[in-house]
Amino acid sequence: MLGLNSRDLKLFLLVVAMTMLAPILLNPFPADSALGESFNAGYPALLQRFVIFGLLVIGFNILFGLTGYLSFGHAAFLGVGSYAAVWMFKLLSYNVIPAIILSVIVAGIFSVVIGYVALRRSGIYFSILTLAFAQMMYAIAYSDLVGKFLGTIVTNGETGLQVYADDPQILASPGDPVLPHLFGLEMNAQTVLAVGGWEFTFQFGYYLSALVMLAGFYLSIRIFRSPFGMMLRAIKSNQTRMSYTGLDTKPYMLAAFVISGCYAGLAGGLMSSMDPLTGGERMFWTASGEIVVMSILGGVGTLIGPVLGAGLIKYLENIISKINDGILHQWFAFMPDWLDNLLVTIIHPFVGKGWHLTLGLLFMAVVIFLPGGLMQLGEKIAALFGRKTKSDDDAKTGATEPAE
Repeated sequence: MLGLNSRDLKLFLLVVAMTMLAPILLNPFPADSALGESFNAGYPALLQRFVIFGLLVIGFNILFGLTGYLSFGHAAFLGVGSYAAVWMFKLLSYNVIPAIILSVIVAGIFSVVIGYVALRRSGIYFSILTLAFAQMMYAIAYSDLVGKFLGTIVTNGETGLQVYADDPQILASPGDPVLPHLFGLEMNAQTVLAVGGWEFTFQFGYYLSALVMLAGFYLSIRIFRSPFGMMLRAIKSNQTRMSYTGLDTKPYMLAAFVISGCYAGLAGGLMSSMDPLTGGERMFWTASGEIVVMSILGGVGTLIGPVLGAGLIKYLENIISKINDGILHQWFAFMPDWLDNLLVTIIHPFVGKGWHLTLGLLFMAVVIFLPGGLMQLGEKIAALFGRKTKSDDDAKTGATEPAE
């Protein structure tokens, strides 16, 4: 079905179910409860980040996971995709279709140029080249160097590029929404479902982004299982041996780089479709580093691992970072004052502005104990329960292992 084997189909359907039901699954506590205010993550702004960054790391995983080539400049394609989308809003209309299409095209063009140069080197030299290109593009965008040269605005410098009332928007019609929309249906259109103390928000923009992410995930599965994907794995395994057989690996590497860059551009277009304001900070090297951390944390080379890593980091960034001392005191209010203050003092460095410390400790633990990322943890848990189940069955039937 869908050209997938049974295992991949089950995984894809699981991701579809989790994505479609995310507004419910990520709101496990009543909205007005202390736990709900602290840990519920099923609100549209965060859900959009989950799926958009999930799409971004899916594309990054095609390059890093399959070929082993580590790019430290992938945020550059996210940035150019965002700028391209906003320019479509300024020149044509707020309809997201032209914006998303152009974001992929522009990111693809930039990835061809950068990839052609960077792939002349491998290993750390490739990583440094991609980082250098990304930082140059960040500097150009942040200073609007191209705009100054042309005598007009291209990126609008540190202020950021946005849509103004006097922009041409030549395809806009009277009565069209003045916000990003899909043929009149606004991205921020939403429906709130109240069930008891729970509130579930279903936003059109989230589901549009989710459908794009699912399409990107499906395409990545097909790439992973295709002869092209097998060739990329062979390059990762031993590129020198592949070259000795007379096979030119550069076209395959460049194709993987461009595909990955197009994914990033698509993610940038979706980000601008949710919020039509973009700046050079999306291209900074720390944004590229975050993409790498997401992939490693979830499990490089696995299909769903990087998506889980992206979701975890965005959860820490948006949920753990907003927990302050006042919330901690509410949690421990039932305890004696001395114990309440002691626990707050211990936890305080790891929440709020210190959420990076929590992320750092988590990343260290994963790298040391789970080199395969969160997916390796899942495999260990599944294997543990599998062994227990087998042992229980053997005990019931009286089966024993033969001596060796």
